[in-house]
Amino acid sequence: MTEAKGTSDARLPVALITGFLGSGKTTLLNRLLRDPAMSATAVVINEFGDVPLDQLFIEETDGEVVVMANGCLCCSVQDDIEGVMGRLFVRRDKGSLPAFERMVIETSGLADPAPIMQMLLNQPLIMDNFRLDTVVTLVDAVHGERQISDNEEAFKQAVLADRLVLTKTDLTGPEAIARLRQTLARLNPAAAIMTAVKGELPPATLFGATAIDSVSAADRWVALEHSSDHHAAHAHTRNVASCSLGFPGALRWRELNVWLTALRIKHGDRLLRVKGIVELEGEPAPMALHGVHHVFHPPLALPHLAGKGLRGARLVVITRDLGEEEVVSSWQAFVAAQSQAAVTP
Repeated sequence: MTEAKGTSDARLPVALITGFLGSGKTTLLNRLLRDPAMSATAVVINEFGDVPLDQLFIEETDGEVVVMANGCLCCSVQDDIEGVMGRLFVRRDKGSLPAFERMVIETSGLADPAPIMQMLLNQPLIMDNFRLDTVVTLVDAVHGERQISDNEEAFKQAVLADRLVLTKTDLTGPEAIARLRQTLARLNPAAAIMTAVKGELPPATLFGATAIDSVSAADRWVALEHSSDHHAAHAHTRNVASCSLGFPGALRWRELNVWLTALRIKHGDRLLRVKGIVELEGEPAPMALHGVHHVFHPPLALPHLAGKGLRGARLVVITRDLGEEEVVSSWQAFVAAQSQAAVTP
């Protein structure tokens, strides 16, 4: 990340659907594929055989892509997600496939979503045409707490999510569900938590987490959603901490970039996710920041929000095995230097 990019974002949004083994991804995906709202969607799944869609197939184009009755495309993938995305986009451009407007990738139950997120944020051939939209993580209401505690993959899936979807809530009691909600809120206080009843959720509820198309959407993107427990956003579960950082005025990109670079070089493995909206000196519109571990997307201009009152800087940093105090102290030293520079002739 060397320079701020002021460009409108017309790239195709990509949503990840993840969740540990048995969390109900197949059921959710099956219901989504029947929704007319998914008609302009390309869905990349691990194996066709995992999702019983035979009754909906109307054409198999080449053994890789299936066009469904509602116009949705399905494509299977095992390892090379980047290659599949590239081939689908080329065929879309050539007109040999319907012009899908979004993509949904369903990961395996044992997948860490971070590498896919990093590919979407920093792989030039992909990020030119696609943008990371939403990470949807399904959590089994019966076994979720134990899975998150015992399995690194389940933990990462939960902490990196934009949407946390509880499944199988009919198989357990309200007290267990409440405990699971509290655990998830401590792990990932910025994620929306919702419930899928028999796999049913409208696509509009799941997707569009990073469509920063209004001031309220920008506020939601960088807000920590505090629960009734005042300390929920700062409580530690598996040594995870979330903190909000702010500055009332415009920042200089060169100095902010130095701070972010130092943060990711020193703490990249412990830096789970960074999101932010910042006002930069000399830029006519606020900029969106997004990073996962060592990988940060170049700042993206939000020209449609220029003059709408999004002033200053707001960032959310989610870390593991890194004290909130260290992040906050580093930020305070940075903004103190910015304030001093602003008043020094």
